[in-house]
Amino acid sequence: MATMARGDTWTDERLDDLSKRTDEGFADTRAEFRAVRSEMNERFGEMNAQFAAQNRAMVQLFGGMFAVTLVGFLGVIATILASS
Repeated sequence: MATMARGDTWTDERLDDLSKRTDEGFADTRAEFRAVRSEMNERFGEMNAQFAAQNRAMVQLFGGMFAVTLVGFLGVIATILASS
């Protein structure tokens, strides 16, 4: 990019051109951000589904463990009562 020599002045036309190029650059940046944001939302949706599936599996696992432990304790209590 060329630099301005001292003494050069910015005309209204040059400033308008700079403003237009700057606006176009920011428009491109905004479009890129929108694309990245939509991709992130898609990935977060997939992650939320995976976390929900893991939560269901953990609840089922710990519920089953609790039931087996409860049945074991009840079996021990029944054995103690039966032998008395």
